Amino acid sequence: MEDNGKDLKYVKDYQPQKDEISHLRILLYGPVGPGKSSLINSFISVVRERPAIPASASSTISDKSHTKMYETHKIKKEESGNFYPFVFNDIMGLEEGAENGVNKNDIKLALKGHVKEGYKFNPVSPLSHGDPGYNSSPSLDDRVHVLVCVCSANASEVKSSILEKMKEIREAATELGIPQLAVLTHIDKACGETENSLRNVYNSKYLKKKMSDFSSKLGIPMNCIFPVKNYSHEISSDEDVNTLILNALKLMFDFGDDFINKL
Repeated sequence: MEDNGKDLKYVKDYQPQKDEISHLRILLYGPVGPGKSSLINSFISVVRERPAIPASASSTISDKSHTKMYETHKIKKEESGNFYPFVFNDIMGLEEGAENGVNKNDIKLALKGHVKEGYKFNPVSPLSHGDPGYNSSPSLDDRVHVLVCVCSANASEVKSSILEKMKEIREAATELGIPQLAVLTHIDKACGETENSLRNVYNSKYLKKKMSDFSSKLGIPMNCIFPVKNYSHEISSDEDVNTLILNALKLMFDFGDDFINKL
């Protein structure tokens, strides 16, 4: 895999090209279990060049969402104490049944910036106008600029009811013009080739089929689906892990900047 220095500099030097916007907002969504919070931790670890665990993350794959509130994750610049001009939002996972997981309407509101920081998700009672967690006058900063679907390469097929929710969220984002891509996590657990070495990721027939199936079911192009490994047990930076994560981050920034410039 290629040297990461140039890509890391690209990410660290990123600045939104619109005066009214102080940061790029990237929202992660998807089924329960792929490690959305862990992925945010991995993004932060790559940017700060050392393992970091600021986002609350579950250490095991569960059928229940670990994330309960709408929270914005920022990355502080160690040299200045300021924050990088990009943020990540995690959201409660999608589950089967109307009474479980995040309500898809809450995600639609988040896309438009109507969900306040700290709002606690309630599957049976979605956020509505007038609620304490409802932001009635969202700024351009409050809006989502990139939508990222996160799924596990090691999980069984996404159940049809959850897939329908995902498609509906995608359609809402498309109507708003919000760019979208996908991240497949746990690639080291999904395939023997990548477990031996992450450098085999694009030679893996299993992962290629997984990405192709995911693309056809959700409608996200293959070149917008990124296989990654989250930081988990590592106690130091891993260049192969970083390469895959930086590939995804770069496209998020490129897509987000294009969208911001149209606002």
